[in-house]
Amino acid sequence: MASPEFNYLPRALMAANMRQEVIANNIANVNTPKFKKSNLIFESLLARELYGEETDGKLQMVRTHDNHLPPSNVPFVAIPTIEQDHQTLMRVDDNNVDIDIEMATLAKNQIYFNALATEMKNYVEKLKSVITSGQGG
Repeated sequence: MASPEFNYLPRALMAANMRQEVIANNIANVNTPKFKKSNLIFESLLARELYGEETDGKLQMVRTHDNHLPPSNVPFVAIPTIEQDHQTLMRVDDNNVDIDIEMATLAKNQIYFNALATEMKNYVEKLKSVITSGQGG
């Protein structure tokens, strides 16, 4: 059975990669009339999965410590979702892309991706160390 880190980290990396594509598309269309920017929704979905914000009338298990992981029988359902933003208007041509916000979001996402990649690398190195330390010489 895989560790919970191995379930969450790859999905978070995939979401960060998808967000990079969404931001790049928004930036590429900054001067396209009537273009509506898109946002990637993932972290809130993952938080709902991890912390069980929706109860559906059922008694939910509760995590009593931040380091506790959710029960292993909870299905992993948080899938990155792309949503268009039709609410904001930035210009008279009905384009709602703010290049400053997109560039800041791009930088934030790059830091997020690098942190996830480092965490994944460290996790794999720990696994490798455990596997190779059991081999006698």
